[in-house]
Amino acid sequence: MSSQQLETSSYLKNDSIMVQCTISVLNVAEPTVRDHPSATVPASLCQHLADLLRSGTGADVEFVVAGESFLAHKYIIAARSPVFMAAFFGHMREKNSRFVLIEDMEAAPFRAMMHFIYTDTVPELDWLDHAAITMAQDLLVAGDKYAMDRLKLICENKLFSCITAETAKTTLALAERHNCKRLQAKIEFMLRTLPG
Repeated sequence: MSSQQLETSSYLKNDSIMVQCTISVLNVAEPTVRDHPSATVPASLCQHLADLLRSGTGADVEFVVAGESFLAHKYIIAARSPVFMAAFFGHMREKNSRFVLIEDMEAAPFRAMMHFIYTDTVPELDWLDHAAITMAQDLLVAGDKYAMDRLKLICENKLFSCITAETAKTTLALAERHNCKRLQAKIEFMLRTLPG
């Protein structure tokens, strides 16, 4: 188009040119599992670590808890707990030891704690029964002892949501002993408002 044609066209108004165009947007999304139902998603890091814990492959430490043995990996455990970091890589006697005796814990909570260390999950707390509450209490103690704040908070939240008149006093004592201020405040309020 020449400049003369442009000046006389309807596209030029008040020394401005108006351009009209059509834009088509193509949706080019990444394929998902829904698009390909036969596709399988490879295992996650948590699954690989759970398998490593289960198999004991490459384990460099053995915990003995209530007569049961648990094979583990010092680097993984130390990465999750400053207490284990100090024990295995500081100046404590466990540094050069392949065996660690845990005397103040039962096997079931220790197993759950190890599963948490490797996978960041605590399946035992998924239920609303007495066993889950007991496990949350035991793991709260372990989380506090081994400075695993995330585990401690998960257990505190579980206990926070499951307080009953029957569990209030024991949970309050636990909250006071292990510095769980929010849990302690809720139970104290609950006990003040209960009849009788």
